[in-house]
Amino acid sequence: MFLKSLKALVISGLAAVSLSVFAGANDPLFINLTTDEMHRSSMAINFGKHHFANGHPLSIFLNDKGVILGVKAGSEKYAAQQKELTDIIANGGLVIMCPMCLKQAGFTEADLISGVKLGGPKITGDALFKDGTKTMSW
Repeated sequence: MFLKSLKALVISGLAAVSLSVFAGANDPLFINLTTDEMHRSSMAINFGKHHFANGHPLSIFLNDKGVILGVKAGSEKYAAQQKELTDIIANGGLVIMCPMCLKQAGFTEADLISGVKLGGPKITGDALFKDGTKTMSW
């Protein structure tokens, strides 16, 4: 009986410790968004918005084909995604543009929609490597 109780106590203690190590109530979320596909990009942005609304600081990194979501040239086709991104920015979230991807796609910083930040080692690194940050990719 004593061993069963001790075993249950140890398991409960380990579960509590492991949960606190892996999941914080306000851990930052970094979303790596590489797609221009309508459904997938909307899923990524809405996933981030949901957790942002629940207290998790949010950074969305637009790169590869995701560049078009953050430039004025995408305003017609990606109006819904751009509205969501500007709402995130207006509420204190961070949307970062990959500078090399932007250049590769033929755009410049002047082409960014309002509030999108051009990435670099400091801005991108600060968001990605903040203690407790969880990362997802689409």
